[in-house]
Amino acid sequence: MFLFVLPHLAVFLLAMLWLSKRQRRGASLGRLVLAGLLLGVAFGLALQWLYGFDHPLVNDTLNWVNVVGGGYVRLLQMIVMPLVLVSILGATVKLHDLSALGKIGFSVLAVLMVTVAISAAIGIAMAQLFGLSAEGLAQGARELARGDALVGRADQLGELNLAQMIVGFIPANPFAELTGARPTSIISVVIFSMLLGLAAMLLRREEPEVGAKVVAGIELASRWVLRLTRMIIRLTPYGVMALMTQVVATSNLHDILQLINFVVASYLGLGLILLLHALLLALGGISPLRFFRKVWPVLTFAFTSRSSAASIPLNIDTQVSRLGVDPAIANFSASFGATIGQNGCAGLYPAMLAVMIAPTVGVDPMTPGFILGLIAVVAISSFGIAGVGGGATFAAIIVLSTLDLPIALAGLLISIEPLIDMGRTAINVNGSMTTGALSSRVLGQTDWQRFDADDDVHPEPGRSA
Repeated sequence: MFLFVLPHLAVFLLAMLWLSKRQRRGASLGRLVLAGLLLGVAFGLALQWLYGFDHPLVNDTLNWVNVVGGGYVRLLQMIVMPLVLVSILGATVKLHDLSALGKIGFSVLAVLMVTVAISAAIGIAMAQLFGLSAEGLAQGARELARGDALVGRADQLGELNLAQMIVGFIPANPFAELTGARPTSIISVVIFSMLLGLAAMLLRREEPEVGAKVVAGIELASRWVLRLTRMIIRLTPYGVMALMTQVVATSNLHDILQLINFVVASYLGLGLILLLHALLLALGGISPLRFFRKVWPVLTFAFTSRSSAASIPLNIDTQVSRLGVDPAIANFSASFGATIGQNGCAGLYPAMLAVMIAPTVGVDPMTPGFILGLIAVVAISSFGIAGVGGGATFAAIIVLSTLDLPIALAGLLISIEPLIDMGRTAINVNGSMTTGALSSRVLGQTDWQRFDADDDVHPEPGRSA
């Protein structure tokens, strides 16, 4: 069988070599990522056209393609915790007082909460505009199994409350958190990094000589990890091409067409959230066009990988290097935005589901009381889901169970879940970057020279952009 796969891999390898040639000639990261995206779409479509959906040759080819796509995602996951640790530690020791840390945290969380509440309102409007309803949707074996699984997860969450979740953020074993042992590990590492940074600040005041050595060591570690991060980021075009090949080659057109109304409504809603971000940026005195041009590679990776957490290294680096966001703010917004206030997964999606499912139990979703209650529940739960792992699944479970709506019906959308999740993840990540840019602007910490720079290529350490 491998002999039949070799021609496919040869084509994929040639595409990678072409991207490498363009990269050596100095093409910008944004253009390379776009080229990788288009090549992945073309290769995936070719596999579908030649063999159809779920053919053994396609699956064998994708197993090897995943060495590039899955390998790139794992490399990014590898550097998430070290990057968050040294970046927030380095940013904290540069702060002049503790009040600055409080202002950053408040600003980031405030923007995330406001945007997720508006995203919920957009979700309600989209579900109503398209007349979406869970009534009459077919329940096959996969849908029933998914529904049972969701009910089981809801039972596991039943004993948790918001206070327990907040306590769970505090790291009992920071070394375990650095391994990503829990769903809340990112927030726990943020807290641990802040405390280490505050201790370094106090040490510098009490013992200046020792404190100076500690700060110098932190700066050295930050530059070291940042150099590793940029090495891996250079692989983004190849990772995007491989991931997009898998997405296109494994998409089932029949399943998509059955729920096309929900797909269209979801992406229209996600588009409106993107316009919301653009409006907020414009009101904050930030050019939306320049912003989106600079964050394009990050959104493309988030779209193809469906992972907000894996996008954190790209997110932080882009905010600091291209948008001119203060490093401390960039780290807070990227880390918190991966688990709290997700505009797509925790805002739009559960609101649409609630409006769809409510009529099945005789509830009118268009009454003012239901709408206001739903938006409030979505906003609060978008903070709470960080305590149980985040993501659209847990957001839907918490919102539906809080409103006493049947959770199992959410399983009816399993066939199109990957397609919707790509757009949701990109919006989540864009929401965190918008939050970082706005917070940095409001707090007067933006490096406008970096933001206004036209060069999209990441500068190497020690070299001008």
